[in-house]
Amino acid sequence: MWRGLWTLVARAARGPRRPCARQGSGARAPGSGATIFALSSGQGRCGIAVIRTSGPASGHALRSLTAPRELPRARSASLRLLTDPRSGEPLDRALVLWFPGPHSFTGEDCAEFHVHGGPAVVSGVLQALGESSALGSRSGPASGPGWGPGSQHPDRPAGRVPGLRPAEAGEFTRRAFAHGKLSLTEVEGLADLIHAETEAQRRQALRQLDGELGQLCSGWAETLTKASWTWANWGGWGRGSWVITPHTAPPQALAHVEAYIDFGEDDNLEEGILEQADSQVRELEVALDTHLRDARRGQRLRSGAHVVVTGPPNAGKSSLVNLLSAWEVGRGGAELFRCRKPVSIVSPEPGTTRDVLETPVDLAGFPALLSDTAGLREGQGPVEQEGVRRARERLEQADLILAVLDASDLASPSSCNFLDTVVTPAIARSPNGNSQRLLLVLNKSDLLPPGGPDLSPELPPHLLLSCLTGAGLDGLLEALRKELAAVCGDPSTGPPLLTRARHQHHLQACLDALGHYRRATDVALAAEALRVARGHLARLHGGGGTEEILDIIFRDFCVGK
Repeated sequence: MWRGLWTLVARAARGPRRPCARQGSGARAPGSGATIFALSSGQGRCGIAVIRTSGPASGHALRSLTAPRELPRARSASLRLLTDPRSGEPLDRALVLWFPGPHSFTGEDCAEFHVHGGPAVVSGVLQALGESSALGSRSGPASGPGWGPGSQHPDRPAGRVPGLRPAEAGEFTRRAFAHGKLSLTEVEGLADLIHAETEAQRRQALRQLDGELGQLCSGWAETLTKASWTWANWGGWGRGSWVITPHTAPPQALAHVEAYIDFGEDDNLEEGILEQADSQVRELEVALDTHLRDARRGQRLRSGAHVVVTGPPNAGKSSLVNLLSAWEVGRGGAELFRCRKPVSIVSPEPGTTRDVLETPVDLAGFPALLSDTAGLREGQGPVEQEGVRRARERLEQADLILAVLDASDLASPSSCNFLDTVVTPAIARSPNGNSQRLLLVLNKSDLLPPGGPDLSPELPPHLLLSCLTGAGLDGLLEALRKELAAVCGDPSTGPPLLTRARHQHHLQACLDALGHYRRATDVALAAEALRVARGHLARLHGGGGTEEILDIIFRDFCVGK
């Protein structure tokens, strides 16, 4: 019985294999024996286009298209004439690079062709790479007499390069993951970096690509490993018996457990050893719970915070939406509207906006979905009433509320009612909560008397703005930056954020398993709970992931990455 019990504990001590940047993920990329090629730069005309290959035939493909036909020095750019491998017709004069594996992005032999970005050049090189599969695969030098249009190189027997084919979406990165060049969280960071549209998204993605989230998970896993080893060391071998390191401890722990089973059953239980494991688990639970509570912030940073512009009719809500959306491409007040087509219709007539108009914007470096809503008042007809209903619905979903009032008409019934029903309740509940935040904007400051605004001292904290002249825009953008940093998290400081639902799922499952550990009354069940918890942390950054999950992640990449 004791031998079976300690076997369970030893399994928990070993835990699942941890993927690492130099050890490989254990996952094999589909079709990883083939040589793939693709255009890695963007489609369309450009100055330089990058075409890359990866796989065992990359060297042969590089020699087939270049003159002279020997491989260039590794990781050094070389200017070569690219020719059609069948006809010998020149295609372009380009820079080529050779990256022999395993010292490459994918871990395989890779080649890159930096060609001129005209569509005809790119198409010709891609077609030539496809045709190069009809040539032989010997690696000898590809130069000498008799090599020309329509002739077979004397050093290459006739045949086909096995498996040379166009790459699928994300296949280069998937091979890098399969060869241990990137962990799964780093792969996700790379995908987010490619799709980043704001400064905050770029910073967060770069931190994740640099491995900060993976290192955080590894630290958590190490805490669980120590707790597991504590259970494995339970029987009295005591302090100082051996030095535990992440790579050597599991076999040593297992050896000592086996030795204890055989020789140490009469030893006394070391004082406080189980309490030490419990303390480590409790500390980990606190850390996981903190990150789970902040998970929504990371998801907002990746997908965008929901910012709702609201207020009574004719306060300037649509003008503010147009101003903020145009700010992405220019500065300088009214001329901003010439930089980008206005999102909303602006009219002196109250009730112009009847539906919710939404546009994605970059607000002070943070991604946001900006919603222009109908003016809040008792509707004059069924259409406007529906618009007001939708506006109130959006308010409940907002991460940040931009409440707009006419600075020259604060004493009107509509302004007073808006302050009482929307602004004051939101301010009362937002200081200590992460749910909603509010900025009060007093628009039309250009209509205030020259001597300065005569505002009530009871008015909540506010910002003065003129959408017409742009006065006060800098102050509003700075306030937005601070509010959105609180809503989305500041990617420049603090621990890495959880940006995907997958991260949140595995952390919650790990936390649930630790709850089972604390409630376990049997040592075998406690050890199993630790193993399950550690397994979820391993899957978070790439260990033991199913092919279905990997397919979902890699299909978000473009072809050529």
